[in-house]
Amino acid sequence: MKRIVEIVPARPGWYSRWQVGPEATRCYPVSLWALVEETDGSGREVVGMDCAGQWPGSDVNEAGADFVRYLFQTPDSGLPEDAESPSPTDLRADGPRLQPAVAT
Repeated sequence: MKRIVEIVPARPGWYSRWQVGPEATRCYPVSLWALVEETDGSGREVVGMDCAGQWPGSDVNEAGADFVRYLFQTPDSGLPEDAESPSPTDLRADGPRLQPAVAT
């Protein structure tokens, strides 16, 4: 399991792209960036959580969806062609399964 070290809101224009079929992708806006580390403190990485509550490496992402990459598209250039807002049934009430870091 990983723990959250720091969270910052994502600026508009960031998306996470997911492969949802052989020829189909879907983008969701990134809501926040989190610096996470292994519970033993060994490795750190930055992950973006999208508005559907998914992030690379999560065990509870949409079934059959594989993370492709993050992309940035300036807000004035419109949305990516595969951008979607999640439906209310896609939003997870249980939230992320990361543990907050404890100050020592």
